[in-house]
Amino acid sequence: MKNSEIMQQRVKELRKIERANGGVLQPEKVVEHAANPDSALHSAFEWDDSEAAQKYRLEQARQLIRVCVEYVPHVKGEMKSFVSIRSERYEDGGYRHAPTLMMSQDGRDSLLETALWELETFQRKYSELTELAEVFAAIKTVKKAGRKVA
Repeated sequence: MKNSEIMQQRVKELRKIERANGGVLQPEKVVEHAANPDSALHSAFEWDDSEAAQKYRLEQARQLIRVCVEYVPHVKGEMKSFVSIRSERYEDGGYRHAPTLMMSQDGRDSLLETALWELETFQRKYSELTELAEVFAAIKTVKKAGRKVA
């Protein structure tokens, strides 16, 4: 079965779970449904508990890293302590100290490129919300100002 067919099957099953639960899709119900080996959702999960536990701890570490903030005197306020730079996400990954990145032009450029890419992702996700037209126009203005997003 092709990936697109698998995805269609998964969406179909997720919609079924959603409808069965009053229009709300809850992760607990998805896992419960996916436990059935015949489900299209089954292969999306790690069923070996040791492996799943390790993956969960890694996700907890990522969450911990993402929520850390610190006061940074040179920006006169709080900012995220660590960020994931887009250009490194598909290599070895990891996070960099954001205040340190802000202290060099290359670091700032990396942060800006990542931010603009994330804004474009946001724009694609919410493109149908005309109420955000001014936000989308501002994104376009920043990009036109000479910043290129890969």
